[in-house]
Amino acid sequence: MHTTNKILINFFAFFALVIVFTGCNASADESRSNKKNTSQIYTNSDSYNNDIQFSKIQNEISNSRRNAITNTVAKCSPAIVGINITEVQEVRYNSHFDEMFSLLFGKRQQEVKGLGSGFIISSDGYILTNHHVAGNATKVVVTLTNGEKYDAQIIGADMVSDVCLLKISTNKKLPYLKFANSNDVIVGEWAIAFGNPFGLFNINSKPSITVGVVSNKDINFFQNNGRAGYSVYKNMLQTDAAISSGNSGGPLINSLGEVIGMNTVIFSTATSRSGAGSIGIGFAIPINRVKSIVDMLKDGKKIERNANTGIEINEITPEISRYFKFDKDNGVYVERIYRSSPAEKAGIEPGDIILKINGAEINHSDDFFIAIADAFVGDKLAFEILRGSKTSKHTIKVEKNKY
Repeated sequence: MHTTNKILINFFAFFALVIVFTGCNASADESRSNKKNTSQIYTNSDSYNNDIQFSKIQNEISNSRRNAITNTVAKCSPAIVGINITEVQEVRYNSHFDEMFSLLFGKRQQEVKGLGSGFIISSDGYILTNHHVAGNATKVVVTLTNGEKYDAQIIGADMVSDVCLLKISTNKKLPYLKFANSNDVIVGEWAIAFGNPFGLFNINSKPSITVGVVSNKDINFFQNNGRAGYSVYKNMLQTDAAISSGNSGGPLINSLGEVIGMNTVIFSTATSRSGAGSIGIGFAIPINRVKSIVDMLKDGKKIERNANTGIEINEITPEISRYFKFDKDNGVYVERIYRSSPAEKAGIEPGDIILKINGAEINHSDDFFIAIADAFVGDKLAFEILRGSKTSKHTIKVEKNKY
């Protein structure tokens, strides 16, 4: 009985252990299953959250790519035009034989093709470009960014300021650019140059864009155009935005989408048969100066240059300063006054040192030539001179040069 009981007890104990062990395995399997399901749920949720996060990042990147520059480009590009011109020029002679031929049979002429840039300044089709682009053209064709081409009329041009105003006729209201106040331009602010460098506009009717800053301002210089006269560049804006051949006449625009200048001149050491390339030194005519000329051209006023004051000047060098016992070793002095000239009438005499013209300091002969060449016939120029130890003011009324 005792042995039987012991066997039964061992049997029931073993049976109980089997039940417990089986239950534990089942519980463990369920637990593992639950963990697996939980893990699967977590992975799906994490992937979903990652997709949302990645989408947000993409949107942020996309938004960050759009800035003041890209917005300005999108806003202003439709108002940029490409300009193709035909000009009749006299053939330049390179030998005495050619000169003799021209005397016997007359001067030979040839048609020359050229291109440049421009921009629309009113919805009714007024367009700005440089005089050296279209001022002497016999035919001007303007191409819009939608590919449409129009023959343009030259309303007027001024070689001295290098401004030319065109007009196209269309029934459409055209996109146009607004002017900034170029007196408020800040050195270091963003500058965006639009245009048609090397004729690239002709490929897809879209302007090329270059971005830089305003590098400097209030720079004066002039260019001798031979018998034609001078171009005077006053208060020019310098920029490192790339400007190359073909960019002339295009706008220089600030980050607000306003025109601050008209791209006109570059200094370049890199040239090819296609023209000069940018080395980061370009100049734009300040738009305030352009606007004053445009207003005259729109009103049909005749722009009379070729001003005469009757003064011949020379620069003051240290040697001249010692010889004439001047107190200054820079500036210009009056070397000669023509009889009955505006200068003689104003009381200016040989030996006078010119200090200022219209408030601008005259430190070099270039300063004098710029002030005189930029004057209109009939203008009154305020001279401040030094005679001996005394300064005095004189007003010269500009007359037309008879020669």
